Amino acid sequence: MDGEPLVRWRWIGDHLGYLWGLLRDHAVISLVPVLIGLALALPLGLLCTRFPRLYQPLAAVFNVVYALPSLAVFVVLIPYTGLATQATVMIPLACYALAVLLPTTVDGLRAVPEPVRQAATALGYGPWRRLAAVELPSAVPYLVAGLRVAAVSSISLASVGALVGRGGLGYLFIDGFQRTFPTPIVAGIVLVALLALVTDAVLLLARRLLAPWAVRETVVGR
Repeated sequence: MDGEPLVRWRWIGDHLGYLWGLLRDHAVISLVPVLIGLALALPLGLLCTRFPRLYQPLAAVFNVVYALPSLAVFVVLIPYTGLATQATVMIPLACYALAVLLPTTVDGLRAVPEPVRQAATALGYGPWRRLAAVELPSAVPYLVAGLRVAAVSSISLASVGALVGRGGLGYLFIDGFQRTFPTPIVAGIVLVALLALVTDAVLLLARRLLAPWAVRETVVGR
């Protein structure tokens, strides 16, 4: 619309509750699938390290899944999960997250030096205790790196879900486009970027707390 300002601050002030609700919905539908992907990537990654022949077929399957257009997958799921439901959006996002997290999980578990494993075994650590106390902590930097990529990708892709009735902040893009009203579009872009930045900062803090030695090694390497 000619003469329409880029941002109408009064509209934003009048719709703070609405924007907050969309932000919460966006966080749920984008970040819960990442947690689900992580929960699946850990046992699958462990299987792939124990049985290396499994890794290439699984990685190939999830690479194909990751290459599928998200909107097309949402549409295919509608007859089974329903229109405007969280499941329609979250299932594909969980698969995309798993496609990112499986390689980083396998790389992290493989990065543990064999002498370290042998030393843990010599100290009386069983397989599960060794996994919890030695292998997973050593894999934390790899896991966090994968989580950062998966989380930011999921936050971005979740907006597409608005086209099938459940997309959190994606509604703002559709609303602004349909009404030729740029304020919701700008607000949506800013909120998506803020959510991604906050999520990334939280993951970096988690890496610092869970693997402080990795941070020190990065600083020394510089």
